[in-house]
Amino acid sequence: MVHLAIPAQAALWFLPFVLPLCYAAALTDLRGMRIPNWINDTLGAVYVVVGLFVMPSWADYGWQLLHLPVGIGLGFLFYSAGMIGAGDAKFAGAAAPLVALADLPAVMMIFSANLLAGFFTHRLVKYTPLRRLAPDWRSWNVGSKFPMGLCLGGTLAIYLILGALFGSLPAAA
Repeated sequence: MVHLAIPAQAALWFLPFVLPLCYAAALTDLRGMRIPNWINDTLGAVYVVVGLFVMPSWADYGWQLLHLPVGIGLGFLFYSAGMIGAGDAKFAGAAAPLVALADLPAVMMIFSANLLAGFFTHRLVKYTPLRRLAPDWRSWNVGSKFPMGLCLGGTLAIYLILGALFGSLPAAA
């Protein structure tokens, strides 16, 4: 059975606020090859505000909040190296506080599977008549670039859903 370090109750509370942002990141990246700042700003704000009420302790809240500047810094390094886009870097940084550090290996596995599935699905649709369902999406015509928001948003959504189902439970009193 899967066990995650994120508190199940916290993951459950984050879900209704985060899922629409994950969807918006995926859709705007597919449509226009960019993730708008309002999505990233709102994602960070969700942790700051909701986390204040749902994290088990002030220490947990504070340590998770430290993931934000670290995530933004790492995202900036990946962006500077040309590995990812700026919106992708900001989304990953804003999502970082929502991920328990102990769950990073699980998140990397979810992301890897999402990246493979997203890339192959995007390319399959791009070269088939299914493309006519969304003919104006910019992501069809950007060469080898790929709308990573599709996979980043999907990864965060799947992680929080799994966290709500298999996350840690409060200690018995």
